[in-house]
Amino acid sequence: MTSQKNTTRLKRGALAAGAALTVVVAGAGAAPGAGDGKAGTAGKPKLKLIAASKSVTLDRWEGEPGVYLDLGTYVTVDDAPLEFRVTRKSYKDPVVAKQVLRNGTTTTTKTLPAGLVKDFSGLPGFLEVTVTDATGAEVAKNKGTFCPNNASGRLRPDAPATSHYPESCPTNPFTLGSVWGVEKGWASNSSTVDYDKPVDLPAGEYTAKVRVAKQYRDLFAIPDDQPTIKVTVREVGDGGGAAAGRSAHGAGHGSAHGAGGHGAGHGAAGAAHHYGPRGADAPTPPALSHALEDRGLAHHLGDGPGHTDGSRIAPALKPNAKRPTGRAGVPADVPKPDLRSLPAWDIAITDGEDGDVPGKDYLAFSANVWNAGPAPLVVDGFRSPGKDLMDAYQYFYDANGKQVGYTPTGTMEWDPRIGHEHWHFTDFASYRLLSADQTKEVRSGKEAFCLANTDAIDYTVKNANWHPYNTDLSTACGQQNSISVREVLDVGSGDTYTQYRPGQSFDITDLPNGTYFIQVIANPEKRLKETNLNNNVALRKVVLGGTPGARTVTVPPHELIDAK
Repeated sequence: MTSQKNTTRLKRGALAAGAALTVVVAGAGAAPGAGDGKAGTAGKPKLKLIAASKSVTLDRWEGEPGVYLDLGTYVTVDDAPLEFRVTRKSYKDPVVAKQVLRNGTTTTTKTLPAGLVKDFSGLPGFLEVTVTDATGAEVAKNKGTFCPNNASGRLRPDAPATSHYPESCPTNPFTLGSVWGVEKGWASNSSTVDYDKPVDLPAGEYTAKVRVAKQYRDLFAIPDDQPTIKVTVREVGDGGGAAAGRSAHGAGHGSAHGAGGHGAGHGAAGAAHHYGPRGADAPTPPALSHALEDRGLAHHLGDGPGHTDGSRIAPALKPNAKRPTGRAGVPADVPKPDLRSLPAWDIAITDGEDGDVPGKDYLAFSANVWNAGPAPLVVDGFRSPGKDLMDAYQYFYDANGKQVGYTPTGTMEWDPRIGHEHWHFTDFASYRLLSADQTKEVRSGKEAFCLANTDAIDYTVKNANWHPYNTDLSTACGQQNSISVREVLDVGSGDTYTQYRPGQSFDITDLPNGTYFIQVIANPEKRLKETNLNNNVALRKVVLGGTPGARTVTVPPHELIDAK
């Protein structure tokens, strides 16, 4: 699973990552916009659009519908951090984006124009790209969303050593709050232009002209620079990579994903299976962040009491070597997680995947359970030699990260199926399809999970960790020979599972047409200790129609969220 994702990132990220290095190296001498004697207003960042190189080569992989315009352009930030808080009060309310201005002593906010930002994926229509061919004829024109969290590196040695901002912009349709930012003295990749929409450019030579849209130039006082980049498109044999690229990139929430997305894509387009945004039990990839991988403590402007760099719960990331001894107990005042369910999305009719009964109709969907905090969910599993079961324990920590309690909380089980092959924590969530009066149900077989922080649901809640450690299954779920496993669902993050695998989707073959509800329940057996057990259930209305073998599903909006 992870090898597929890594292969894709090497293909699609190699050029941009190399360009990012160019920015860092060039900035070590004279950062663009730095030291030119034109100091910006205190607290207001000075932004500039640059191109790392005058030319790029884009690979068009055999079997792919086009190329992705990763042109190596960056927004540089100086004089002050570029920071935004993006929130909505509920799913009935629109998204509100505020710029945070810091001058070292005071912090003020500036609300962006209403309707400018409609979701959490970034600033829409920020970058305008025009591509012409060798004759000068225009062959493509795009407007791209800019995710400030695509941190690419420092412009100069005295800039903050690490970026404490999140590494991608979330596009889970049910995101509640996000933080976007670029450190002072850093650059952010702006080239994720329509990254989920490849441009059909045959092999050949082109010229791309890039500029920031006027509304953003006016809003943030950005010069009207228009970098011109020579583009070479070359054909590259597939070697099995195209399908993998579609599968991993197609997720392109966004965690990001091009922006890393959770929910926008449907996995391997054109392949035999629809795995949905999470794939075969695999989390969605993050955005093209190109951020530094080695992150220390963020002792610089913007790091607050919540320790968003992750240091607050660093001890919680280290699994215990031995199962606990002594009397189990949970202090009454110890911080606990708050698990909440999101309404289902990515809802579709399928005729089954490998292992399902052929000729039947299935209702597939994606679901997420997230942690609203104020403490992480930390679960350890300890194995008895030779067994495919582990005894699971939930651990609790004080505000300083010191372990202060534990309690038994069920089991973990080894899942040997292809596409899984890791340890699942049982009874984390359950799914049901309810009748219109919510009295009858069809249950999904999925009730065991490997916990991973796949989606940033609300990074504005107390103690949200903007840099969760275990964001994919390779860091979270163990191996067949593991003797113990630690699984963590951090504050502000959620875990998306796509119910397209055998036994997970709902068998609707014999269900009559009509209205139903997909019910997502977090902590169904109430074994996990939480701050609140009254917000663990979410419902999403669906309307079944059609005829056997040709069933249909209609998904009404959930308040303002029209995510099918």
